[in-house]
This record gives sequence, C-alpha cells and structure tokens, in this order.
Amino acid sequence: MDKDVTRNKSVDPLVVEEAIQELGREPSDDEQPRYVPIELVKPPCSNDASVMYHCYLIELKPNFDCDIPVSDIVLGTRNELDCDTIANMNFELQVQGGPLTVNFKHAGDVSLSSEQVLACRRFQITIFKILVDCKLKKLDEVLERFCLGQNHRTELIDYLLLPVERIHQRPSIIDLESIMSMSSLCNDDSKNSACVNFPQPNNNSHVLLRTQNGMVCTCRIQNSVVYMPHNNILYCITGLLDDLNGNSLMKDNKSLTYKAHYEAKHGINLCFDQQLLLNGRHIFRVQNYLLKCRQQTKKESSAKSVELPPELCAIIMSPISTSNLYSFSLVPSIMHRLESLLLSVNLKHMILDHCPQNITVPTIKVLESITTKGCQENFNLESLETLGDSFLKYAASQQLFKTYQNDREGLLSVNKEKIISNLSLGKLGCDRKISGFIREESFDPKKWTIPGDYSGNYFLNEELLFNKRSIYVGGTRKIDTKGVGDVVEALIGAFLRTGGELGAIYFMNWVGIEVDLDHIRYERHLQVQPEKLIDVGHLESLLDYKFCDPSLLVEALSHGSYMPGGYQRLEFLGDAVLDYMITAYFYYTYPGMMSPRFLTDMRSASVNNDCYARSAVKAGLHEHILASDIVHRNIDSTVNNFGLLSTESTFGFESETSFTTVLGDIVEALAGAIFVDSGYDKQIVFQSIRRLLEPLVSPETLRLHPGRDFNDYCQKKHYNVQKLVQCFQNGEAMVTIEVEAEGVTYKHTSTASNKITARKLAQKKVLRSLKETTETSLKDFPADIQLQRHCEFTC
Repeated sequence: MDKDVTRNKSVDPLVVEEAIQELGREPSDDEQPRYVPIELVKPPCSNDASVMYHCYLIELKPNFDCDIPVSDIVLGTRNELDCDTIANMNFELQVQGGPLTVNFKHAGDVSLSSEQVLACRRFQITIFKILVDCKLKKLDEVLERFCLGQNHRTELIDYLLLPVERIHQRPSIIDLESIMSMSSLCNDDSKNSACVNFPQPNNNSHVLLRTQNGMVCTCRIQNSVVYMPHNNILYCITGLLDDLNGNSLMKDNKSLTYKAHYEAKHGINLCFDQQLLLNGRHIFRVQNYLLKCRQQTKKESSAKSVELPPELCAIIMSPISTSNLYSFSLVPSIMHRLESLLLSVNLKHMILDHCPQNITVPTIKVLESITTKGCQENFNLESLETLGDSFLKYAASQQLFKTYQNDREGLLSVNKEKIISNLSLGKLGCDRKISGFIREESFDPKKWTIPGDYSGNYFLNEELLFNKRSIYVGGTRKIDTKGVGDVVEALIGAFLRTGGELGAIYFMNWVGIEVDLDHIRYERHLQVQPEKLIDVGHLESLLDYKFCDPSLLVEALSHGSYMPGGYQRLEFLGDAVLDYMITAYFYYTYPGMMSPRFLTDMRSASVNNDCYARSAVKAGLHEHILASDIVHRNIDSTVNNFGLLSTESTFGFESETSFTTVLGDIVEALAGAIFVDSGYDKQIVFQSIRRLLEPLVSPETLRLHPGRDFNDYCQKKHYNVQKLVQCFQNGEAMVTIEVEAEGVTYKHTSTASNKITARKLAQKKVLRSLKETTETSLKDFPADIQLQRHCEFTC
C-alpha cells in the first residue's frame, strides 16, 4: 500500500493492518542462489602454449609444539586477488593441539607450460581425493574424466594448490620437480625403479623393494602414499624400519611374527619376508578447522604408526612428505575462508561502486554480516544485526513521525512494521541479490569442490550484478525470508559501525528503504498551560533537561484517558530512540568483551517495559501522570507491589510481578519529548533518560530472561516441554510448565496478573529444579569429571 494513503484520517487502521497481513501471506521463494566468486573460476579456454598464474604463499604457523612440521603452500589463480583480500587473509584454524595461524602473501607470477599445468592439476586432484575420501575408490575414474575434460569450455572452479619449492633460491617457489616426478610415476610404471632427488632418512635410500607396482627404489616408497588392496586402506609412508622384517615378532604381540599374522588374519603368504617393513601412518582426515568449538580428541587415529610389508603396498603418490600431507589437509578450510572473503569483497563492491559519498566499510565486517550462526565460526552476524535492527527501527520511526504528523500511533506502528518486518527486509535483500552471498551453514569438507575436478555435474552460470560486475551461480539452497532479512539488518549495522549514520542511511536507501535524517519542524496544536497541570521545574530537574516547549512535557505525561491520543505519538518515537541509543552504548562500550549473543541479551535486559516501569516508580514519575481514576488505581496497585521488590537495579527480569504498561510508556514518551524539543539530539535524550535507568546492566550483572534460559537449557539437554497450559482463573492468568528429563517429570504452575509473567515464573521454577538435580547428580562423579560435566551443563 502506498504510504500517502495513510495520510487520510478516514482510513481505518484495521484496513491497513489487514493489508499488511495479506502481504505476509504472499508466497515467498526460499530457493536462493549460491554465488561463487569470479576470482576462483577458470576463464574461457585459450590455445596458449603457456598459462600465467598469480601466486600467493599460504604461510602456516602453529602456535603450539606440533609433532608434525607444517609446510607452506602455494595458491595459483588465473585472476589476480586484490590487496584488500590478501590483507584480510590472516586468521587462525583450530587444529589438533591448538591454534594455527594462516597468513597470505603475494609471491609473484609464474608462467607454466600446458604440460606443467596438467601435472599440477593431476597432483591436486589426487592428493585432495585421497585426503577428503581417505580411500582409493573411483580415483582412477576421476583422473580419467579429468583428462577428458581438459578441453571443456564450461567455466568451472579452477586454481592450483601446490607444494612449495624447498630451495627458495630457484626461480620458482612451486616444487615442480616433485610434481612432474609424481606425474611420471602415474603415467609410466616402468620408471618406478628410478631414483628421485628427495631427502632420505637412513642408509637404505637406494635399495630395491618388491611392491604391488613391481621393483621400486626405496627413494620412491619413502615419503609416499600407498594403498593396501587387502584392506582398502591408504597410508602415508615415513621411512623403513631398520630392525623389522616379515619374520620379526610383532610390536603388539610378541608371540606372533608379521608373516604369521598376515597369513592367519588375511590369508596372505608374504613371499618377500626378508624385506624391511615400512613405517606408515593413517592418512590425515580433512576436517572443518574453522569451527568455533571444534571437538578435540586426545589422539587422532592418523597419529598411530603401523608396520607394513612393502609387497602389499601399491604406490599412489610419490614423493610426498608427511608434512605436506598434513598441511594439505588444512587447505579446504583455508580455501573456504578465502571464498567467503572474496564473496564479501564482491558484495561490498556491488553496494559501493556507484556511491557518490566517501563511504567505506571493512571487508571483514561485510563477512561478519553474511555469516550466520549456523556456520559455527568464531564470529557471526548477531551483534551487527542487533545494532542494525535498533538503528533501522529508529530511522524508520523518526521518518514516519516527521512525515505523518497528523497520524495516530496505531497507523505509524503499522507503517513501521511494513518497513522493518522480516518479510519486507527479506524481499528487498533478494531483489538486490544479497541472498546469493549469505553463508548459512557450517563448512562440510566432504562437499568441498576440488579445483579442476570434472567428475561431478558441477557447472557455473555467469550472472551480472547491479554494478555490472560478474558473479557465478553454483546452484541453489534454501534460505528463508527471515534469514535474508537478518543479513540486511546486519549490513545496516556494519555500515553504521564504520560509516556512521550517513553510511547506514546510504545502504538503507540503496537496498530500498527510503529514509533520511533531515530535521522537520514538529507542528503541534496543543493549547495548554503546563505550569497549571504539572510541576515543570521538578520534572526538568529530575530529567536534567530544560524544555523550550513545556507543553511537550504535558503531552508526554498525558494518558489517552485524559487527552485524545495522549502520549502515544511521543512514546512511538521515544521507544525507537531509546532502543537505538542503549544498544549502541552497549555495542561501543564493550566491544571486546561480548560474544554475538551477549549484545542481544544485554539489549533485551535493558530495553523492556519492566525496566522502564521500575525506573519510573523509582523516580516518582507516576505521581505526575495525567490520567483517569481507573488508570491511577492500576498504577497505585503496581506501585504497592513495587515496594516488595529490590530497588538496587532497574534492569533485567528479576521482578515476579507485572507492571502496568503506562509506567514504561511514560519513560519512552519523555524520551520522545526531549528528542523533539532538543532538535532531534539523541545524545541529550540518552544523557537525560540514563539518569533514570542507572545502574545500566553490565556483562558482570547480566541475567538472562528466564524464558530464554529455560529454552536454551532444555534444547541443549534435549528435554521436551510436554505441556504448556494457560488459563484464567479469578481474573488471574495461570500457566503450567511440564518437562520430561531423563525419565523424570518436572512440573510447576504459577499465577500472575498476566500470562507473560505467569509463564516466566513457571519457567524459573522448573529450570531451578532441573539445575538442582543436575548439580546433585554430579556429586556422584570424581572431581575431574564433575568439572568437565559442569562445564558442559553451563556452556
């Protein structure tokens, strides 16, 4: 519905509200594109004899004592990465043992022949198929399809990930010698007996051994990946065991030789039992090392060494060191971060390419804005979303307040909902193609696309963005409208965080939310003598603010039963101003102390009717409210109950009684009155109202809402809420909560003047019982187990 329609006072608010509800019933398409950055896509094929690659050194540095040394890796791309991307590729992976730092550095350009490119692609397909699948299944088919797909003209994800040359004095930093040697191993088994120049750990470096590949020099099998056909397992070989052969007694069973073991367990007769055994270990498993709380195990299975008869081993890759294998197992997580960062760069350019103002936003903040909680990484959009949500609410409210000066609060609220609803924001985000950039789930290495692998039906389609830049679509995924709306709010927060309010307004207008911060005179026709109705001097002293127009103070204290419309318009405006100022205060005051969820919790604990109502009673504002006798009786009842509560704090959800909404509304209306009277100065509003709200909540004093605490605890423990009974009895709400936890039923019924308070009380009682039972059960465990389980329960 057009906004101008609401200017007509004859419009029935119910008609407008029904129109909004009808809008909400419109079908929404949850299938959203999944964008792939152009920087990682193979450009159209050319017949050039050589190919130029831009090289970047991926430096790996463990921040702990690591039993396996790590090796740097070279990334080669056909498209050059910009400086912004490289500068932001500095982060930590959570690997076994502790954090490992990743850093990118430009390493120059290199020209590769078509033969070298083919060998490099074959190398990375082989190593990643081994690391991702941990089995040889279908590797030959994949490599065969790879060879057939070299002349494929369809754009695919294609870049090179290669080992670093060990002698940096040479012209190239890529270890082409090992790669080409490995390619010769794959293409011509007759060369397997030849030696390669690779560091050897012992004096057996040039002995021929019988393997599944035939006679092979030890220089080939040491530092290799082998396949055992009898058990379908891959191993990496670190060397020969000088004192063990097939006739030696087993390490784990001193009564049995290795030859006897293989014959008894596998029915295999070792024909070359005099050959030294190989020292091997299981292939490293590729994992998501970006996870915030990656589960650590005491010792991964790959760390256990095994003794292998050479004659049962088929060489798959050689030469390849354990260090390289381990380092390459980290690469999928690294490349996932790079792809996410490149998407952020593309989104930032799409928004800012035609920006006439000097507005910028850090790429890392854009990445934070498009990263949902489902990714389970060290950062997500929640803090920026909370900040952006509060500013959006403020910007929309002040726009409507000054534009529709004759409309009542009900129409203003309906129009605001049209602007800030998730449905509206989600549609705007989809229309502006933001949905294709969203990261909505944790990285699954098993689904990672190996660059250059033509085995799957994974094709990309080029699409033009609004700034005429290209992006590629790599399929679709389901993201609900709310998820897209959350990202829009987070981007508002990101632009606000770094570009100020002008930056946030620019983005909002770009996405389709037409707002400005221009000041328009508030035309009012309230003819009153304030001094005869209220104690202006006392109230100004209480608020530490002197009104230019004291009639605004009268309007802010007038209930609808006393004056038509009363304080509702000012309350509508003040609610948004306070919400934004309090949220911004927390965001900027505790930048390094809060997790993404923490800002949301602090905002919820401070911006609520209970908090404002308690502040109003503490300051004695209830004595100045202009209202009917019935309203005053409700206020008196609340004030009497307030006397039973602690007055040490005004925030949170400690009260076990309900407050009439009038008290909270008055605080918001006073904020709106000061905002208008001061010429739309938010800082003056915050300084004045903060006096009433002190002490503000802090990270140390924060208490979660019982409902949130209750739901989080039950979800974490997988408890089911069996019943939620709500009814009214003798004018009071009665709520029953029943939870079944590990075969035991916990139940409590609470009554209060409204169902919200009654439900809160019931949840608090049931949660207390659940936690007390948990703490009691922990006493039966040893001290170390008690601590571990306690951390699990309270995480």
